[in-house]
Amino acid sequence: MKRFLSLLVVAVLAGVFTLGLYKLFLEPETVVTENEVKSNSIPVNYTVTNTNSSIPNASIDFTLAAEKTVNAVVHVKQYGITRAPRNLMEFFRNGGAQERRIQGAGSGVIITEDGYIVTNNHVIDGASDLEITLNNNKSYKAKVVGTAPQSDIALIKIDADEKLSYIPFGDSNSAKIGEWVLAVGNPFNLTSTVTAGIISAKSRDLDESDNKSQSFIQTDAAINPGNSGGALVNTRGELIGINTAITSQTGSYVGYAFAVPSNNAKKIIDDIIEFGGVQRGILGITGGTINPKAMEEYDISTSQGVFVASVAEESGAKKAGLLEGDVIKEIDGLPIRKFADLTGYVNSKRPKDVINVRVLRKNKELVLPVTLSKYEIQRYNIDDVGVEVANPPKDYLKNFKLDHGVVISKALSSRMKRYNLEGLVISEIDGKKVKNVLEVKQIIENKYKDEDITISLVDRDGKKREFVFQ
Repeated sequence: MKRFLSLLVVAVLAGVFTLGLYKLFLEPETVVTENEVKSNSIPVNYTVTNTNSSIPNASIDFTLAAEKTVNAVVHVKQYGITRAPRNLMEFFRNGGAQERRIQGAGSGVIITEDGYIVTNNHVIDGASDLEITLNNNKSYKAKVVGTAPQSDIALIKIDADEKLSYIPFGDSNSAKIGEWVLAVGNPFNLTSTVTAGIISAKSRDLDESDNKSQSFIQTDAAINPGNSGGALVNTRGELIGINTAITSQTGSYVGYAFAVPSNNAKKIIDDIIEFGGVQRGILGITGGTINPKAMEEYDISTSQGVFVASVAEESGAKKAGLLEGDVIKEIDGLPIRKFADLTGYVNSKRPKDVINVRVLRKNKELVLPVTLSKYEIQRYNIDDVGVEVANPPKDYLKNFKLDHGVVISKALSSRMKRYNLEGLVISEIDGKKVKNVLEVKQIIENKYKDEDITISLVDRDGKKREFVFQ
């Protein structure tokens, strides 16, 4: 019995010793994290992320945005009247019989349920009539409501027999570089095409020397001929741009496409509907993006912003206290890094709007409230007539017993130079009274390409004569 107890004690001690060695040297160490101490539950939003880099947009769903927008983008076809001779005799007599032929095609975006459509001006320019085809294949005739050639925006209207799908405007100022976008349009006459990409850049001016104050959204979404006038939308299906141009040596997509920001397009459309033309507000300065030459000339210490080279008299900038040499860094909280940032934002505003301009002056920051002035062109070329017109000097029209009209400031063609027209007054164009050069510009630019122009000319004896230019 004693021998058995001795063996049992030895066995128990051996087991305890063996277990101790296992715990000390062989059992893996258990690490308890702070999260595990607090809770042993699994979060309900736990997901496994696809790390396959070959599918960069696997977690992005474009279907909702596509469904919201594809029915609100239309196919725009423009037709013109041409002459096609059927034989040699017709060719020499009058050029042949008139034929209605398609001259071009593009896209448009329905922006109201009653049929207002925004597109590019170059899509409808020169058309004798327009045909709009919806995504359901219904077709309608369209009329031009107004155009803004400098911004390449046009507003057209159809009278449909139903309420139409439309795309709401988004805020293009809040769009961010790297944000996913969709381009919706009709490239190569392929209707209802949707492509995806990101915003590559903002406030892009393709040619800073052309004085057009461009400020495009740049995207790498595939845009080709026929996409012009179509929609650039965010993933919520909001309109943030009107697709306008591509940069390509082949004429097809190579990764660089450009859209007019929706804030600018909406402002133009609102102006056309309310005023019949674009109301353009301006700061009243000249200047440019900061460069090494400007930094040296104006003693500027910052490398980003817009320097002020001059301030126009009686402008909003002058009245607010902007000075030559100031650096504009911000407008209404929007950073201004280059001149296209400034023009893009100001072009979305109207005359008499007040904007807060933050400037850097001699290393001191100032915030100046500026009331925008109204931009008024002083001269305009009526190329089809061959003359330049200008706003008349004060009291000039009294000599002609008129209260409206513009003065011919220069003859442009050799034919018109023979008639000594300088100083005469154009009182009407196509039967419409004109009060300034801007009204002349609006009438001329809203005409079809081959349409006749009727000019009412008042000579130095006060006699009114009408001339038709074909």
